Amino acid sequence: MSHVGVPRGTSRKRRSLALLTTGVLTLPVLAGCSSGGDEATSAVVTPQDIAAASRAQVAEGGTVNWAIDAMPATLNAFQADADSATTRITGALLPTLFPLDAKGRPQLNPDYLESAKVVETEPKQVVLYRLNQQAVWSDGREIGAPDFVAQWRALSGKDSAFWTARNAGYERIDKIERGADDLEVKVTFAKPYADWRSLFSPLYPKQVTGSPDAFNDGARSTLKATAGPFRLREVDKETGSVTLARNPRWWGSPAKLDSLVFRAVKPQDRTEALTEGKVDVADIDAAAANRIVQAARDTGGNGAPPAHGPGSEVTPAQALRSWALAHGSDEEVAEEAQEARDEKARAAKAYAAEQSDLRAYVVRKSLEPAYTQLALNGESGPLADDRVRRAVARALDRQELADTVLKPLGLPAEPLGSHLALAGQPAYKDGSDALGSQDTKEAQALLADAGWTREGALKKTDGTKAGSEGEKQKDTGRKEEERAAKKEEEKAEKEESAKEDGKTSDAARREPSEDDGLYIVGDDNKPGEAEGAATHVIAPAPAAAVQGAALLRQAGHLGETGTSEDAPARITAQDRQPGGAAGAYAPVGTAAPVQAPDTARGPLGKDGKALTLRFVLPSGPGSESLRSVGDRIAAMLDTIGIRTEITKVSDDSYFRDHVASGDYDLALYSWPATAYPATDNRPIFAKPVPATDGSLLVEQNYSRVGTDHIDQLFDEAVSELDEKTSRDLMKQADARIWAAAGSIPLYQRPQLVATDRKLVNVGAFGFGVPHYQDIGFKKPQSAGAPANKTK
Repeated sequence: MSHVGVPRGTSRKRRSLALLTTGVLTLPVLAGCSSGGDEATSAVVTPQDIAAASRAQVAEGGTVNWAIDAMPATLNAFQADADSATTRITGALLPTLFPLDAKGRPQLNPDYLESAKVVETEPKQVVLYRLNQQAVWSDGREIGAPDFVAQWRALSGKDSAFWTARNAGYERIDKIERGADDLEVKVTFAKPYADWRSLFSPLYPKQVTGSPDAFNDGARSTLKATAGPFRLREVDKETGSVTLARNPRWWGSPAKLDSLVFRAVKPQDRTEALTEGKVDVADIDAAAANRIVQAARDTGGNGAPPAHGPGSEVTPAQALRSWALAHGSDEEVAEEAQEARDEKARAAKAYAAEQSDLRAYVVRKSLEPAYTQLALNGESGPLADDRVRRAVARALDRQELADTVLKPLGLPAEPLGSHLALAGQPAYKDGSDALGSQDTKEAQALLADAGWTREGALKKTDGTKAGSEGEKQKDTGRKEEERAAKKEEEKAEKEESAKEDGKTSDAARREPSEDDGLYIVGDDNKPGEAEGAATHVIAPAPAAAVQGAALLRQAGHLGETGTSEDAPARITAQDRQPGGAAGAYAPVGTAAPVQAPDTARGPLGKDGKALTLRFVLPSGPGSESLRSVGDRIAAMLDTIGIRTEITKVSDDSYFRDHVASGDYDLALYSWPATAYPATDNRPIFAKPVPATDGSLLVEQNYSRVGTDHIDQLFDEAVSELDEKTSRDLMKQADARIWAAAGSIPLYQRPQLVATDRKLVNVGAFGFGVPHYQDIGFKKPQSAGAPANKTK
């Protein structure tokens, strides 16, 4: 399932954009950053959860329905609008020469290759591929050098008629020719290329890559030839499905399934699709996973409803009261009560039926090959200063953030230590020491050094103009003060009168006047107030308090819902200070909480302007975890005097209108992992360069932070043919990226997949890729039981 927070079409993009910064960071602490060995790379890898079974245990036949987010816009993986659905479908149809294993390492695929290796390095690098002699396209033609040549020419970038989104690696090829026989393909590089294994995957037939028309348009909705365990049978846009059938020309282990159907199901509709039996495999969110787990352990025996869902929150006393109202003498009240009881009963019955259907599924979980990061936009504003960016990073408790997302799911909660590799990959090394761990005092010192102080927030200029206009402004100010003072006097008189009467009426408590004040938790004890000064709190009656709290929740205050793009919700970090949320209501007469004698309390500022950062988050139903993490980050920053203004925007506009365009200070989104960081991650961390019109050219470096040294390390690594030396260069680059503090890796994302309980060899694949030919329904254990499933 694609998630908000993951840029689409990110793999090996053509470098057409870059970013600007003001120089190279001086990092004396990095002098010894080069790797001294592989001992630092060891880390625990979360295993796949796919109900692994041998092929002998898998029944022949059947159909599996697999949920995808939407119909693929194209079946050409090298076009800009290719997405996760494109990758999933083409993985079952086309050759992948070096698929990743469970540890994220590329491994030679024997279904297509007998061997592939560098046979020469001087004067030029030469790679010799020896193809599996049985490998053929679905039209019967052998896979060979002509397919390699056509794909190289289409993706080299030399012919602009081919509309391709990426050309990394292909532009380094000098020539491709036939080897000793038709089974050998000889590729000669003009410049050394360390990531040569990334090329020609997926490999398309020359019918697709041989001409611009075929490449640009011919492969968007169909493929003239394929070479996988399945072949393309039908693309049905009306039903939103792509159907694959077993490939009769497949030379490898035959597919166990008769057919594989990819169905477009929106993430928010996955639970309904599962209960209706429309899909057998679906990426799901934590809420859906929780329902499936509850369904398995809560069978609702003896006719009792589930202990959760609609009606489960009703206490015995509430149930008794509801029954009494429904059977009372007041017919109108009784009718309303009975209708409410019937509605709850129908909802509970429907929920119980759904839970019963969900017992047919199981949740497979692992860690997705992608990580979530906090991006800090260094283009302008306070974050253009690297000291402020480092202060933000040093304020974060990354362990707490990882715990927030992963612990409730029973997954390992380890903060990620690298921008360029995930735990378990050969290139992984925790480089976060280059920036430093969470340290509030260090963060405060960095901010002070950058000129942001509590006193700076108080220094304000008069702002009035000379002459009569200035006098008018002063007169206006005095009049406003007089009106406010008079209003306070009238309010005090009303309160005193109420005290003399002994009590206020019930109606008055239920309907507070517009003059009633609200104590905003978090806005008390502003900088400069006398220590210990009391704040009188005027609050509305309990009924209004409940209503106000509900409205706050509806506004997304707790991160449970979002708002539309047209009316973004803004929540400042002080709303999350200890003691309550801004806008919370306190009983009449409650004094403001006494602030601890903490020098960090209160906002920091410079020249009278508070240090406030715009934190943009997606508002969609699948982004609850991001919003929860965002709230925690805002609270952490508040402890060092940085206020945040959270803006929730629609998922559709999140990247296009905010992250990609640079309209944010802080943002949360994810990057996919790669086995080829020197190639795939360079555009993400490339140093900015100015455009001729004065704007910034960006590739995928949405933080707008980079250095010459980082670029140099990437360039050296991608040309270094010694694998260990290339990995060491990447580890050095990662340390520099940490120190630049343009992005802070937080945690590896969870991967939750619902599958039919009878299915094997499918689920949460982690780093690995599906072996589509091995997926199927497990053979029954008892003799005579049905060995298949019909959908």
